Amino acid sequence: MYWYLYVLKNYAVFRGRARRQEYWYFFLFNLLISLTLTGVDKLIGSPPSGEGAGMLASVYSLAVLIPSIAVGVRRLHDIGRKGWWMLLALIPLIGTLVLVYFFIQDSQPGANEYGLNPKEIDTDSVGHFKV
Repeated sequence: MYWYLYVLKNYAVFRGRARRQEYWYFFLFNLLISLTLTGVDKLIGSPPSGEGAGMLASVYSLAVLIPSIAVGVRRLHDIGRKGWWMLLALIPLIGTLVLVYFFIQDSQPGANEYGLNPKEIDTDSVGHFKV
């Protein structure tokens, strides 16, 4: 839950780097919340606002759109790629598969043009950054 809240707090930060853990924990909690809201929409009979999505799930998806893009851009920075690679998501299937491949790669060791490697920054035993 820490990484989910961390991404939301940094919702419009497109600079820097995001390690795999940050991206994938955000993705996991985002997916769980979306599925839960979709279930609640079906239970309460919320009017669909699109293809099978109810009002609650749609509002939530819109609310996390910018944080999702921002953490994706930071994740690409972590492997040494420009954030513009996120535009691959606009290409059906192939673009998504390429992005998933990028997102599962390990961090580029050391510093790169986007900053220090987040894995090499001083953290406590559970991965939270020491201040």
